[in-house]
Amino acid sequence: MNTPNPTDWETLAGEALDPTDDLIMTQLSSLYDAIDPVPADLVDRLSFAISLDALNAELAELVALPLEAMAARGAETSEVKTLTFTSDSLTTMVSISPAGPDRVRIDGWCAPGAGVRVELRQVETTMSADADEDGRFVFEEVAHGLTRFVVQLAGENRPPVITPAVEL
Repeated sequence: MNTPNPTDWETLAGEALDPTDDLIMTQLSSLYDAIDPVPADLVDRLSFAISLDALNAELAELVALPLEAMAARGAETSEVKTLTFTSDSLTTMVSISPAGPDRVRIDGWCAPGAGVRVELRQVETTMSADADEDGRFVFEEVAHGLTRFVVQLAGENRPPVITPAVEL
């Protein structure tokens, strides 16, 4: 077998792919699908995150989440029933409980809570609820999936507070 010289490599690189190239590319694709597959919902997650980044908003932080739950692609996950998000202007706590085989109920509290409107955003669904005077709100029968909360505080010209996405 002759080894091509550097000029031949440049010539080969400029040529169209042949059946051997297609076979190699197919085998490489199969290898990556086996050892590091692309998450099925990656495009949806990116679109969701980009659309929220376009908002002028205050971002909340998730408090006291176990490290295992933060693994983006880990095989193991942990079940978290209560989450707390904080930002400079708002604290939001949500409690997640089963509401059927593929649904959950979310009971939440915002502080300060009077006049707060809460949106629950998933890839294909947006729900909204108004918190009562104590800051309590409820979303019943929410589908499992990647979820963010967007909280609009009372008062004009106040930016919304957006939580990190969590998997319900």
